[in-house]
Amino acid sequence: MISTDVSAHASSQGQLWGRHPRAWAGGHEAMMQPLYDATLDALGSLAGLQILDAGCGAGLALSLAAARGAVVSGHDASEGLLSVARERVPDARLSAGSIEALPHAAATFDAVMSFNAIQYAVDPAVAVTELARVTRPGGRVSIGIWGDPARCETEVLFGRLRALAPPPPGTPAPLACSAPGVVEDLLTKAGLTVTGGAEVACPFTFRDLDHAWTANQAGGPFQKVIEIAGEAAVRKVVDESLEADRKPDGQLRQDNVFRYVIAAKP
Repeated sequence: MISTDVSAHASSQGQLWGRHPRAWAGGHEAMMQPLYDATLDALGSLAGLQILDAGCGAGLALSLAAARGAVVSGHDASEGLLSVARERVPDARLSAGSIEALPHAAATFDAVMSFNAIQYAVDPAVAVTELARVTRPGGRVSIGIWGDPARCETEVLFGRLRALAPPPPGTPAPLACSAPGVVEDLLTKAGLTVTGGAEVACPFTFRDLDHAWTANQAGGPFQKVIEIAGEAAVRKVVDESLEADRKPDGQLRQDNVFRYVIAAKP
């Protein structure tokens, strides 16, 4: 049975991420497609396979997997994001709740994927154990996450947000599980065997500062800081950070690296 703490945490995260679901879908989620495509390529043929995306957001990765012939299911803490996913992938089986208590029987899926989700769990180790539990023997688990913080220009923006509204110890953060070996260790401790992975470049490119604001403020961490520090203060930080990252050709772009890790269930 899901604990009260885990349930409350999932509800809180779901509300933060669900306030501007279409802005998220058309902003940062769209910019993550290179990571989704690379992961799906690495998983190989998906035709006819049962696939779960745990932390599916607004459903972009689900739609890409479905286009490759997969039978897709999605799970997310945010009803707002799931409402967009239902429009994108009408045939997907979608559920809401915590990634630490998936509503599926053991050994249900041929492959389980999770992008930028485990770091927002109360306990990422429990989340990864759940991903492994619902994967059938011989199936695979793929986790996508931010890469080396030193090579992610957006981490400077996150750092300024933390300075603006210092989070309590243990607060989930976008790059909380990005240190080398962390994801691999979580997968191994969940009883899986790491079989591969790679880095993927995902630049965040914006038409102008208004576009950058619309895309960024839709994210859960931004919404939390807005609650504490106010929209004007957060907008100022976003504008200043994007201007600092403006490229010589005038483009507003933050260069980032993400990575995925794939593991097999014996």
